[in-house]
Amino acid sequence: MAEFSATVYQNEFLPDGGTDVHAIVTVNCSGAGAAGQSGSGDAGEIIIVDTSGSMGADGVRAAGAAAQTALDQILDGVWFAVISGNDRAQLAFPPSPEPVMMKMDQFTRQAAKDAVARFYADGGTAMGTWLRLASRVFATVPSLTQKHAILLTDGENQHETPEVLTETIKAVTGQFQCDTRGVGVAWQVDEVRRIAQALLGTVDIIPAPDQLAAEFSKLIQNAMSRGVAQADLRVWAPQGAEVLFVRQVAPTVEDLTSRRTAINPLTGSYPTGSWGDESRDYHVAIRLAAKGIGQEQLAARVQLVLGADVVAQGLVKALWSADEALTTRISPEVAHYTGQTELADAIQEGLAAKAAGDTETATTKLGRAVQLAAQTGNEEATTRLRKVVDIDDQEAGTVRLKRTVEKADEMALDTASTKTTRVKK
Repeated sequence: MAEFSATVYQNEFLPDGGTDVHAIVTVNCSGAGAAGQSGSGDAGEIIIVDTSGSMGADGVRAAGAAAQTALDQILDGVWFAVISGNDRAQLAFPPSPEPVMMKMDQFTRQAAKDAVARFYADGGTAMGTWLRLASRVFATVPSLTQKHAILLTDGENQHETPEVLTETIKAVTGQFQCDTRGVGVAWQVDEVRRIAQALLGTVDIIPAPDQLAAEFSKLIQNAMSRGVAQADLRVWAPQGAEVLFVRQVAPTVEDLTSRRTAINPLTGSYPTGSWGDESRDYHVAIRLAAKGIGQEQLAARVQLVLGADVVAQGLVKALWSADEALTTRISPEVAHYTGQTELADAIQEGLAAKAAGDTETATTKLGRAVQLAAQTGNEEATTRLRKVVDIDDQEAGTVRLKRTVEKADEMALDTASTKTTRVKK
């Protein structure tokens, strides 16, 4: 049985007239168990592989081998399917003209491996069709409470309009989770990232085909270790208060604010997806009506909910004080993650400006990113930034754009921009 706990980090003291309360809520989960083997309902896994012509024979061969490795990691008893995608989507396994899934066992595993071995490169790229087929396939097993997919592509979504992809993403949001990966450097990070963000997944680059198998294996192992199918973060705020935002800030930055579902006029629910044995941090910001010195108020009640059960709770408080030593103090956790969120934005905006030929904005934004990475101790971000800019003064954020940059290094910086470091205690 999974156990959850919640811890709140904040400075609860507000000055006279102060209104905004910020808190970091750390949620820990232990004893989650394995997918489909704890709790109610079944788990389902779909592997979606780009088999378009741009993959080429070698690329498809490597992707097929990676898919076979991934199939070895799916636990017996889990429902599964494999989709091959180009400008249309095809159910590669099970071999059926209609959407269907099968349970994993030694026989279906081998049959799926044989089907994957027959992949070949042909056609264009239309990722929306892949996602829609995955949604239909998952829907064929009503007992599924945990639905996860991995999607691999190597190119731009050239064979359907951005509007069609947007509508598809909107249509399948909330139906399953999906981790996305791009192999090589011909795909668009923004395009693939918005699929992952909408479907509560991750995005990353796989620079070379020979790295596919290890990445696929890791993704499936992670999915299989998440025995809690679905949990929601529920935020209550008092009458007259405004929830400014709710963000996941560790292990990655994901803004959940627009994902709110009203439970009642004072309470909203935000999806967090499935859980394994892990810890996540959430930044909650509440705007209250100002109160007088000495008054106090409960600013928010933050709960993690499984179904109808509250399994963890943290309270965010506000207390108005005339003591400047108290009211001017910034919570280290809030300061850290505010910087990490700004760091992600600075990297993405800087790279977008660089791609557009706006070197002045790119230099300013990436310089700010270097400064923030240093301030928040994000050494991984600093290492990635050094491949794109020459750093003259890290603390001041003074940088120069490198004249020659490997495309893979830029894309690695972009995909990793939302990865955060934890606060050093």
